[in-house]
Amino acid sequence: MNTRIFFLPALLLLALLFSGCNQQETDLPNILWITSEDNSRFLGCYGDTFATTPNLDRLASEGFLYTNAYANTPVCAPARNTIITGVYACSNGNEQMRSRYSKSETVRYYTEYLMGKGYYCTNNSKTDYNTSSVDLNAMWDECGREAHYRNRDKDQPFFAIFNIGTSHESSIHTSIPNDQLRHSPDEVVLPPYHPDTPEMRHDWAQYYDKVEDMDTRVGEVLKELEEAGLAENTIVFYYSDHGGILGRSKRFLYETGTHVPFIIHIPEKYKHLYPSKTTGSIVDRLVSFVDLAPTLLSLIGQEAPEYMQGQAFLGKYQKDEPGYIYMFRDRMDGRYDMSRSIVDRNFRYTRNYNSSRIYLQHLAYLWRAPSMRSWEEAFKSGQCNEVQSRWWNSKPAEELYNTENDPWEVNNLADDPAYAEKLETMRKACLAMGASILDAGFIPEADRNIRAGSTPIYDYMRSDDVPYGEIMAAAVLASENDPDHLDTFIELLDHDDSAIRYWAAQGLLLLGEEVRPAIKVIERAAYDESWNVSVTGAEILYLLGETKSAIEAYNRVLQCDEPMARTHALNSIDHINGKPEEFMSDCVSIIRDKYEELNMGSDYDARVIQWLFKKWSIDPSDHGIEFP
Repeated sequence: MNTRIFFLPALLLLALLFSGCNQQETDLPNILWITSEDNSRFLGCYGDTFATTPNLDRLASEGFLYTNAYANTPVCAPARNTIITGVYACSNGNEQMRSRYSKSETVRYYTEYLMGKGYYCTNNSKTDYNTSSVDLNAMWDECGREAHYRNRDKDQPFFAIFNIGTSHESSIHTSIPNDQLRHSPDEVVLPPYHPDTPEMRHDWAQYYDKVEDMDTRVGEVLKELEEAGLAENTIVFYYSDHGGILGRSKRFLYETGTHVPFIIHIPEKYKHLYPSKTTGSIVDRLVSFVDLAPTLLSLIGQEAPEYMQGQAFLGKYQKDEPGYIYMFRDRMDGRYDMSRSIVDRNFRYTRNYNSSRIYLQHLAYLWRAPSMRSWEEAFKSGQCNEVQSRWWNSKPAEELYNTENDPWEVNNLADDPAYAEKLETMRKACLAMGASILDAGFIPEADRNIRAGSTPIYDYMRSDDVPYGEIMAAAVLASENDPDHLDTFIELLDHDDSAIRYWAAQGLLLLGEEVRPAIKVIERAAYDESWNVSVTGAEILYLLGETKSAIEAYNRVLQCDEPMARTHALNSIDHINGKPEEFMSDCVSIIRDKYEELNMGSDYDARVIQWLFKKWSIDPSDHGIEFP
């Protein structure tokens, strides 16, 4: 018998099998991301009958509609930082809106991995990654308004982003006449926390028009893909960069700020990647933006590096569903207000670390909306009910909402004994998740900048210089607003670590009149070497009537060279309703001495000063100042 003839077919079969495996490994899908800005789930496919979104509705009917998808923060730049790195922005140290802090060399952008696999990567055209460590030429093959996958080499797989800004917050800053709106203001169903004003109804209706326009653009991008003959080889993602845009949505840790529309279309060619058996299905898995980078890598057959903090939800390296989604909020432009939140499929838990601050601190950009101004006017004139008035007051330390039964999140269950066990479980989970990623927000921004120096914050937080467990414990203790902790706070004001001293001062601030016996200790804190501790000490003194000492302490901080310390001080002065005769000269000197030219996009102390001038009814030109 001729054994060579006998074994030949077997060898050919093995060769064909190995050839098939190699072909499958190199048959990489194209990946198209269509992203929109500032819109939550006000789409027909999510059951909103007022919405006009035929293209996204069709995409959902032919793909997979995710019902528990979240932005990890309710504002764009930190959200994009989270997406591009696969690391929570608050772990990178880029959670502030906005920041220019450097990126750790440990953390890489996902496009590096895609390019390593041969992908042609294009971005059209939003960047806004909230870090100074950006080299767009290295990150993208093309990035700009003309960037397009059509420019790749023949048969080269592509990853392409098309960002649609039509529904951005700015789209309601200029009102369209009522007779030109396609959605009637009279038919708007207002959330219970919004007053029924003509401006509120108008902005909601105009917003729905803009969402419809966004949907039209989605249709154009999808049509272009089909006409290029690429639809059968391309996985399409659609999502919004966070929620929005009417007051108490964008920038706030609620469903309207974080719960995003999320649709994935996977061609039949890649049906082995389907998240469920049939297209047109609803997927209720919890997913968030930190999961996007590891999921991209999983789809191209690459395991995510260890530093990535999300869980791949599709592809070869898909992980188990997380129990919770972690979310964060810190400085928004010139306003400090730290909160942390987690959600599961039915509940949201939030811990507010600056509960003395009202929810709706004045933000110039937010107040450009006629609806926002009308809400404030309605509140001041006594036209708001208890729910509508709530957001103009200080916050509870904790919030717990049943998001399934209370989607607008107006019934706080944190003090309801029936939910005590749920509250405790989610409280522990929220703290554990923050600790697991070394959430950098627990060190106040100015203090952190000085402590870290030139070291990327991600790296600094992992150094021996940070007693992280003690810092977080002090923050939790401070937020509880419990007079029984008074002696502990006084003791912690002498701690070697400045962040722990800061949280001790915050704890004393929340206790109000209870701290008067410790006035001498607080006076020392007002002159602490940490600017953040000093500001908090000054605020306590001012509120206790020790105005001379407080003003001197504020003056010291306002003259320092750390802009975020000055911003913190100016926030505090606004909160205590400081008088122009007390602080005007400091404000003027900041503008004159600290800035040759104002950049109102990043000079946040100047933003707060501009607001104070308005609040004090002072014309800045009388002091030789002109704001851009």
